[in-house]
Amino acid sequence: MSTHPLKRGRERPVPELTLAPDIALRLGRLHEACGSARRSLALWVASRMQGPVFWISPPWTVEQLYPQGIKHLLHPGRVTFLSPTRAEDVLWTLEEVLRSGEVPLAIGDLPGIPALTPVRRLHLAAEQGGAAAGRMPLGLILTPGDGGAAGVESRWQMEPRHTRGLNNWDLKRLRARTAPVKDWPVTMGARGFALAQHKKIATDTTKVKNDLEKVE
Repeated sequence: MSTHPLKRGRERPVPELTLAPDIALRLGRLHEACGSARRSLALWVASRMQGPVFWISPPWTVEQLYPQGIKHLLHPGRVTFLSPTRAEDVLWTLEEVLRSGEVPLAIGDLPGIPALTPVRRLHLAAEQGGAAAGRMPLGLILTPGDGGAAGVESRWQMEPRHTRGLNNWDLKRLRARTAPVKDWPVTMGARGFALAQHKKIATDTTKVKNDLEKVE
């Protein structure tokens, strides 16, 4: 029995970094994190990976990471901070780090939204780095506001929803090539970031009052 010459073989699984069920980032590609808690999301990603992390940001960035403040998530010694003097050099440095293939996670903390051409170059650099090192690196750019970089593999938005004594966030997948828009409640557990086990509690006081009256 002959085999059709155009029949496709079994596709290899795409390597991904999984943060939680249904929350995954494809390796060898560039992803975007936005929102006021985008750096917290970057730390979540870093905490789930092994090996060194390169964090690239301009020296004038107001919100710089404090090593002692991240040690509950990952050892500060894993993180190498690079501060190019020009904004455009942040993208160039990120590209070179990804192309080297020596760093599993490279993060670019950007002051603005990059154009499509640099994004394409970063995808290519990640692919070349993976081919050279035999393992796919992950590129992550942090952008202000609601983000919006064209050409990224996925875009995620994280916003704080802290309450008294509890650290909570809302995580939303704004864009992905193979997954729909979706959001999740996130909390800080004993082992770091995790999905909240319970959905938001209803605050409709009228409904609560009516339910209590029925019980009485």
